[in-house]
Amino acid sequence: MSNPLPVAVIGCGRMGRLHARVYSQMPRVKLAGIVDADPDAAAAVAEEFGGTAYSSPEALPADLAAVTIAVPTQFHPDIAIPLLERGVACLIEKPLASSTVEAQRIVDAGKRAGALIQVGHIERFNPAVRAMGRLGISPRFMEVTRISPLTFRSIDVGVVLDMMIHDIDIILQLANSTAVKIDAVGVSVIGQVEDICNARITFANGCVANLTASRLAMKTERKLRVFSVDAYVSIDYQKKYGILVRRTGNVDSIRDTVARIKSGEIEDLSQVNFADLVNIEELQIDDIEPLRAELDSFIDAVTAVAPPPVTGEDGLAAVDLAERIVAAVNQNPLGMV
Repeated sequence: MSNPLPVAVIGCGRMGRLHARVYSQMPRVKLAGIVDADPDAAAAVAEEFGGTAYSSPEALPADLAAVTIAVPTQFHPDIAIPLLERGVACLIEKPLASSTVEAQRIVDAGKRAGALIQVGHIERFNPAVRAMGRLGISPRFMEVTRISPLTFRSIDVGVVLDMMIHDIDIILQLANSTAVKIDAVGVSVIGQVEDICNARITFANGCVANLTASRLAMKTERKLRVFSVDAYVSIDYQKKYGILVRRTGNVDSIRDTVARIKSGEIEDLSQVNFADLVNIEELQIDDIEPLRAELDSFIDAVTAVAPPPVTGEDGLAAVDLAERIVAAVNQNPLGMV
């Protein structure tokens, strides 16, 4: 077995700590450095998970192979670009940047240096999403709901970049097409940016997606529903659970029941339970932790085992669509309230 790759984590907030924990459990890597502007925070994470604490990325070892960047989004370019120029592979937490201009700078820096970029869109690695991906669904309509009570984190960033960005990445991957029309409305309650947003996106291939995000709800709900010509898939991100209803095997029984109702064979509709007529399959879900799956894929990409599943271009596309949604909110006469 080759020597473990030296990796580091920059940023010791909630996500940074999680990355450090998972890296410390991976035999293919060695957690060589922990960076935070707060020396005490870096020292605490290094003591718990290993590695040496540093106060700046510039101090990281010269042989560093890969790094997770988990600092606030506005600092991504300043942290990522110098590391990419050193040839260090970067996993950059979502969103890639706070604007398409900044995201493009990061992508361009990676291309110039030939350095790998992966973006931390963790929902790609949700077991339910991975299970749906194995079905090869071609969606015609998608409906996404991501709502939760206020967490008091990132309230200076709008809900589109804060929460909806997860689903923007997923629908872009599933639609596999360019967004040609965006209608959106948003409401600002606690600040100057949207706290609630609904967007309807039409793609060039005819697929339509309806997305709702709110951080002011009284409950937490994270669901995706995908409708295709021959199947319907419903996923609960939070529960990591999904179901599949296929057209084949269901349409005939439903039509038969309709015919029996029309003929008078079935007179009492209360005797008909629609759920009994539909064959519902549970998606085959694995139990791999999404973050472990994400970091395994990152190290696979660093070692040329496989390409990164979420590229810098993917991250740029998500930021671009997020910007267009916010612009549509601001242009809508009934938009930002």
